[in-house]
Amino acid sequence: MVTGMKIFTITKPFILRCFLISLFLSLPFLFLHLFSSQQQPQHSITTKDLKIRPGYSSYEAYIQRQLNKTLNPKLRKIWTTRDWNRKIPVFARFFDDLKDKKLLHNTSKALCIGARVGQEVEALRRIGVVDSVGIDLVPYPPLVMKGDFHNQPFDNNTFDFEFSNVFDHALYPERFVAEIERTLKPNGVCVLHVALSRRADKYSANDLYSVQPLVELFNHSVLLHVRTVDGFGLDTEVAFRKK
Repeated sequence: MVTGMKIFTITKPFILRCFLISLFLSLPFLFLHLFSSQQQPQHSITTKDLKIRPGYSSYEAYIQRQLNKTLNPKLRKIWTTRDWNRKIPVFARFFDDLKDKKLLHNTSKALCIGARVGQEVEALRRIGVVDSVGIDLVPYPPLVMKGDFHNQPFDNNTFDFEFSNVFDHALYPERFVAEIERTLKPNGVCVLHVALSRRADKYSANDLYSVQPLVELFNHSVLLHVRTVDGFGLDTEVAFRKK
């Protein structure tokens, strides 16, 4: 017989009290984790050839930074005066070449993504692609309607052709591309102008170093061509066709 030793029996109420105390102590850490995850943008793209720029505490902060450029009165005056007559002929030549390649037609329903005041849209209309419209955070009627390229305000399978030269402004490149593939019709064509040999401006949200990340992102499309262009600081044209 053993003496001098107390025997403790672990009962169910005792286990329940321990669990509740543990849960209570962990709640502050749980709420902190949830709050932090809501405040920080989440990205699934992290490759050596596509880097998301840091510094955005929230999606609202990202949008506000983009609006700071889009609403800048000096820039808007340049876009609607000096740049208007300078850029439209250049865009028209790009689009005419795509027509020669049978990637764009007068009957195409076309969208320009991140079109600002709509030089690209005007160029499309001047070469005969009259069913064309642009989207941007700030509308510029009648050429550009309000829209976020991370969440296009259009139904599935709406457009035959989509063009953008603002891929570098996408905070979520995978979402940017997914929205293009969602709103393109089957066999529809997307053409992007991007910068590979130089870094984009201070308002850019990502830096692209090769075409490979685009090929991986457009996973419901086939690559049609990659060619060098002189597109107002952008050096490469990449074209895809939706499967």
